[in-house]
Amino acid sequence: MPSPNKSAARKHVAAVHTRLAAFSGAVALGLAAIVFARMGELAQKLFLQLVRAQPWAPFLLTPLAFAVIVYATRRFFPAARGSGIPQVMAAGHNPDRHADGDLLSMRTAWAKLVGTIAMLLVGGSVGREGPTVQISAALMVAVHRWLRVPVSAGIIIAGGAAGVAAAFNTPLAGVAFAIEELASAFEQRVAVLIMATVMIAGLVSLGLSGDYVYFGVVNGTLPVSAMLLISPIAGVVGGLLGGLFSRLLIAMARPDHAWLRHLQARPIWFAAGCGLIVAATGWATSGSSWGTGYETTRMLLAGQAAPMSFGPAKFVATLATALSGAPGGIFAPSLSVGAGLGQLFAIFFPHDPAGAIILLGMAGYFTGVVRAPMTAVIIMMEMTADRTMILPLFATALIADAVSGLICPQKLYHALSGQFRSSTPRGEAPIASEV
Repeated sequence: MPSPNKSAARKHVAAVHTRLAAFSGAVALGLAAIVFARMGELAQKLFLQLVRAQPWAPFLLTPLAFAVIVYATRRFFPAARGSGIPQVMAAGHNPDRHADGDLLSMRTAWAKLVGTIAMLLVGGSVGREGPTVQISAALMVAVHRWLRVPVSAGIIIAGGAAGVAAAFNTPLAGVAFAIEELASAFEQRVAVLIMATVMIAGLVSLGLSGDYVYFGVVNGTLPVSAMLLISPIAGVVGGLLGGLFSRLLIAMARPDHAWLRHLQARPIWFAAGCGLIVAATGWATSGSSWGTGYETTRMLLAGQAAPMSFGPAKFVATLATALSGAPGGIFAPSLSVGAGLGQLFAIFFPHDPAGAIILLGMAGYFTGVVRAPMTAVIIMMEMTADRTMILPLFATALIADAVSGLICPQKLYHALSGQFRSSTPRGEAPIASEV
């Protein structure tokens, strides 16, 4: 039987290893988020340069690339498909099973990064935030395993939350997203771990990228009379469209109708068709619906104009991209869809600040899709450095959440995580799947 001194020494060493693993993982994922962001920006610029030189290239390149990327993902990296957030949720639900599995392996993380960059390189309407969540959680797991520290649900959740914070430069939103989405049962000790990890990742991003505001500073205050009118409109419309988007994604993941099963039986051809839709919507909107939509959204919030078709076109392009099954997130594209909707709302309120109305459109649609109202409000405030809009943002988000729940009773990420909970750990024979 070990002496009390030896037992205390072992506990101290274990505690040091745990803190070192959390710190090292947070630094690593902060660096990874920065590299991922720079690569994504470069990929979008290269695609737009190609389009300027060869305007018809997307009609051939985008469908072909969608088909190839989806085939490669389904055949070799099935855990890298889609957003990445459902994978983290599934792994957090059963960390003992999935800590050694493909959901959070570095192999899958690399495939997610390369696949998302490849989608941006051909005009896919994807974001890097969801993929950053999965990559960050995988890095946290890898560091803990390297230092021989047990992997718990809190470790996985902390990594995913820090991924949101590092991708958007929004530390509070990372904590809020962990509470609302990643953690089904939130404990105080997990909260401390998450906040520490988010803080370290945020400091790394801050030190290397500077104190930037994701969408730039937005100044605009709505009077109470306008808030009481615009917030319900943004909430209802955002909730309806966001709920529809989520319902379609869930229906495709778990097809109940014969025609959906028919489409799912031919995933490569279906992906090519989705790529053709993305190419056509981008061409029709002079390229504004391709990529993350970040630049157009930033432009709208700065008071400039975009084509009135931007919001609807971005909705179609993002839906087609997400349905294809290719790697890529929906966070940034959803914010862009909301910005486009906000621009349409602003037409009917010419005497109120357009930037404030666009913010409400973003909060309404984003909440409608993700069903995380607290995260939506915090992320809006942190990304625009505007604290004056908190009441209308909360009103919009709560209404959107309620309306979206009527359209799609299941929360999107919770529903999609179910398909990954039976994922096969490494070393076991995988279940054959049709490609």
